[in-house]
Amino acid sequence: MLRLSFNTFAERWPLFTGAILTVATGVALVQSSLLILVSAATQDLPPGLDPGAEAQMRDAYEGAVSLLGITLGIAYVLAIFIVSSTFAFTVAQRRRDLALLRLVGGSRGQLRRLLLSEALLLALFGSAIGVPLGILAEEAQSRLLVVLELIPPGFSAQWHDWILAVSFGVGIGVALTGVFAASRRAATVRPLDALRDVGDAARVMTAGRWIVGLLFTGGAVAMAIVSAHAPPEGAIALSANIALVGAIGLSMLSPLLVPLVGRAVGLVLRGTTLGGLAAANLRDAVRRTASTAAPLIVLSGLLIGLTGTLLSISNGIEEEQARDIAGDLVVTSTAEETARIASIPGVAAASAQTPVTVTLIERYPDGEGGEAVEREDTGFLAMDPAAYQQTHTRTPAAGSLDDLHGETVVVERGFNGHEVGDTIEASVAGREVTLRVVAVFDSSLSYDGFLLPRDLVSDEQLAQAPTQTIVRIAAGTDVDAVSMEIRAAGLGEVYTVAESISRAKSAQDDLNWRINAVIMGLSGLYALIAVINSVVIATSERKTEFAVARLSGLSRAQVLRMAFIESWAVATIALLLSGLAAGAALLGIRAAIDRLVGVPIAVVPWTMTAVVVAGSFLVVGAATLCTAAVATRPRPTTLATARE
Repeated sequence: MLRLSFNTFAERWPLFTGAILTVATGVALVQSSLLILVSAATQDLPPGLDPGAEAQMRDAYEGAVSLLGITLGIAYVLAIFIVSSTFAFTVAQRRRDLALLRLVGGSRGQLRRLLLSEALLLALFGSAIGVPLGILAEEAQSRLLVVLELIPPGFSAQWHDWILAVSFGVGIGVALTGVFAASRRAATVRPLDALRDVGDAARVMTAGRWIVGLLFTGGAVAMAIVSAHAPPEGAIALSANIALVGAIGLSMLSPLLVPLVGRAVGLVLRGTTLGGLAAANLRDAVRRTASTAAPLIVLSGLLIGLTGTLLSISNGIEEEQARDIAGDLVVTSTAEETARIASIPGVAAASAQTPVTVTLIERYPDGEGGEAVEREDTGFLAMDPAAYQQTHTRTPAAGSLDDLHGETVVVERGFNGHEVGDTIEASVAGREVTLRVVAVFDSSLSYDGFLLPRDLVSDEQLAQAPTQTIVRIAAGTDVDAVSMEIRAAGLGEVYTVAESISRAKSAQDDLNWRINAVIMGLSGLYALIAVINSVVIATSERKTEFAVARLSGLSRAQVLRMAFIESWAVATIALLLSGLAAGAALLGIRAAIDRLVGVPIAVVPWTMTAVVVAGSFLVVGAATLCTAAVATRPRPTTLATARE
């Protein structure tokens, strides 16, 4: 079987090139993300750092690990989906060849072994190309993380020899998984049905396609429902994945939409020869249209859904902060300077909030009769509870902030299941203490972390720490005059509450853009390559069809226009279905924000949507025209009887 697979590959290498490319790119993407993830998780911090810089760098690496975990997950799912769809499309394009093999005596088992052997060869070729390509991708991805300030400068991912086994394992695994279902279906189709393209061979919506499509689409709907009741972290994670899961499900169900779009094309271009031919081709080649649209559905759904989710969260945080802050001014300075703000004439209340790093300590049995200790650095806010209540409208769901003094703490609901009265072991400024939970806040989008009383933190630790002070001005006092007085006293930068919230939103939007760039950077490029690859495979295999059309009276230019019309119909199908997937993601985050903030917020990313729509039509149309131009270059008489 391997010799026959080699011969088949040598004979039909243009068809298999796209499959090798998808495997190689998928391997490179997974290898790059995994190497950076492992390196960031095990990175040693430079010696001699002060505690603040050390905590900041550690937080940066922890954030990078979380972000890269999401990137790796999306990359792996994309690799499985794209390689599977590409291999399935490649097998479908060869159904007549496979039928002839059956007619000359090949058994179903031999046919499946042939396809699996081909997939193994393609996986080995693709993985061999993907490993060095992954080194280049790792350098690009690391540089992107540093440039976007999502990982400390000077970071460099370390090479690990075991990544070779992982890369080849990923390549072989996704290739064999991708061709397994296609080989099984090809082996069960009757050879004569495949030759005449009737019966089971002509049926696109197979049982497997129905199951996967409904399972993933139903999963997206379920995640949208669950996200409305999940805590913020869970709601955000679910909403970000709804678009991916929904896009995969809808791509499986896309053949149901192809005939409808074909009729729409026929109606729009009614009376024109090319329009009628394009509409007929769409209705006749449902499998080809659906396979071409699949990667574009996933790419567009991810881009629009993820961007909309992040923008909705940013707007939700802005709305929540506007409701929570009951003040007039926000002063950014150090804790040492904030003590003088309350003495400024006209200041009715001043609540200083200073971020500090506290080490949480968890003890549990190690399984050998001893005790294991786990330490985790966490961000806290040191504040005065009386002043805090005068400048914030938010109140605890349980307990009271009046009890926040001494060795006590306020947590958010859901933190390890802690309730009022529970204790948390921690290390504050090098001193181990047992903190008693005196209040619990409901979950929120903009919650600033755990609250500690200022008297628990030493003056030395607070002195030069960056601090934000919410200032409430006394009734009848001019806000601008107080603002000028604070500036004149050199107590820090002063903003109105609206300005401060707007600045925070701009910073959040910038962070969201950088996160989106990392998550969808190489993954989006991979999906874009898959889109072009699917268009090239679909169009290059139509040489005989184009030749027959030219012999029937069409000019080469007319054939190209016909293919172009079909390509835009394919893009339309993909954009419609990706819009549904992205819409489900926005509905999920809208329900979550409504529960957390009290206002249903869902932001449609119109700029990103316009870019995706225009880019989809441009890329699909250009790839189709270029491939069709190459396919129609030979004289039609030499291709009309050619074997594809």
